[in-house]
Amino acid sequence: MNLKSKILRNICTLTAGTIILSMFTACGKNNSEEKRTEKLLDKDSPITITIWHYYNGVQQTKFDEMVMDFNNTLGAEKGIIIEANTKNGVDELANNVVDAANGEPGADQLPDIFACYSDTAYNLDKKGIIADLKPYFTDEELAEYVPSYIEEGIFSEDSLKIFPTAKSSEVLIINETDWNKFADSEGLSYDDLKTWESLAKVAEKYYNYTDALTPDVEGDGKAFFGRDALANYFTVGATQLFGEMVNSQDKDNPVLNLDKDTVKKLWDNYYVPYLKGYYTAESLYRSDDEKIGTIIALIGSTTGSAYCANEVTIDDEYTYPIENKVLPVPNFEGYEQDKSYVIQQGAGMSVIKSDKKTEYACSIFLKWFTETERNVDFATQSGYLPVKKEANDFEKITKLMEDKGINIDPIISDTLNVAIDEINNRTLYCSTPFKNSPQFRTALTNYVSNTADENRDTMIERVENGEDKQKIIEEYTNDKAFDEWFEGLTQQLEQAIN
Repeated sequence: MNLKSKILRNICTLTAGTIILSMFTACGKNNSEEKRTEKLLDKDSPITITIWHYYNGVQQTKFDEMVMDFNNTLGAEKGIIIEANTKNGVDELANNVVDAANGEPGADQLPDIFACYSDTAYNLDKKGIIADLKPYFTDEELAEYVPSYIEEGIFSEDSLKIFPTAKSSEVLIINETDWNKFADSEGLSYDDLKTWESLAKVAEKYYNYTDALTPDVEGDGKAFFGRDALANYFTVGATQLFGEMVNSQDKDNPVLNLDKDTVKKLWDNYYVPYLKGYYTAESLYRSDDEKIGTIIALIGSTTGSAYCANEVTIDDEYTYPIENKVLPVPNFEGYEQDKSYVIQQGAGMSVIKSDKKTEYACSIFLKWFTETERNVDFATQSGYLPVKKEANDFEKITKLMEDKGINIDPIISDTLNVAIDEINNRTLYCSTPFKNSPQFRTALTNYVSNTADENRDTMIERVENGEDKQKIIEEYTNDKAFDEWFEGLTQQLEQAIN
């Protein structure tokens, strides 16, 4: 062997040895750090972790059961006691946390963990009170979760401020009993509900179909469709067709990004059918509208599917049973496969910045709660979606529940089946938090719903006073009407974000 070969061999050997040594050193460092953190806990002197959440009904019952299970098993082993309290709703929970963070008179002490949406966590993070959970999870552990769920909680590079625990999306729910009668009469199928454009056409047919059922009464057609979370339709639709409605690259200085042609398409496929009476929103939730026969189709959250009607009551006198069909949320024509979007929602959990012992104890519970089988158990009882990639498999979910002897409610089973397919095969959209993002969403919802209701009421009144119905519809839905509406929307949204 010549001198050059010997030198190269020695360099390679030295380099390999250095790499191996560094690997063992890194592993040793991680292991020793884990052990040092683990030693902070003492089962004989347990630490109490408080959680604020917004679960109610079945969801709260299931969560409380799981907290008790944790306290009796891993919690007892590690020295962690979880105390969970519901704050009744998302808004009340957010207000309670903000009041506590601001030290408002009469406010409770901040919890250790609280459920929140990204805009609440973002605003609290600016106060410097949200813990970074990244140090308590390895890259391998985080890679087990649906990527967009993790991305939602990353506000700055290499930090994790919201941890996904249970997510949700939206589905289209049909009163199949009444749909079948209508569809058979008009030669329709569920394929006619795949796009927003075709849904609007079906709704028009349903209005005319129900109007014709009472030939002696003119203009008494019924609405076909309604949706919860109106802002979701506009934000997801705008992103799909053009781009986000707000440019939030600089979160503290957001810029309104409304494309007029895009908003016109959104207007045509919701606002106009609403004015014509093809869509409606009368009750607090659209599932309530379904229960009283006001509509037979609705867009609602996956968690809300458990509240859908199994019977319809008309005027408190006539009640009949129905069955529901769960379908995917429509997309716009031409986007059914390409850029097919669906909303990603559902609060995650944030941890209040404190000491390493408390934050570590919080991370142990979050890991435990999101273990696949346990997270699936919670999902199947509540309508939420599990957060790990391997758990978003409907066949696996069914098998896990069968093995435990648990029967999934049929509507939740159908919802999970459809929603998991959406999660796995569509682009998940979650709005980026920015300064005043809650105000933006509220302004968007209020402007669209209030102007639609006011104009619809005025149109009905004018028709009742003898004016020509078609001329009135044209007046409220022509290009001039849209231009005025769009100008008002722009002004409201500009005020909200600024």
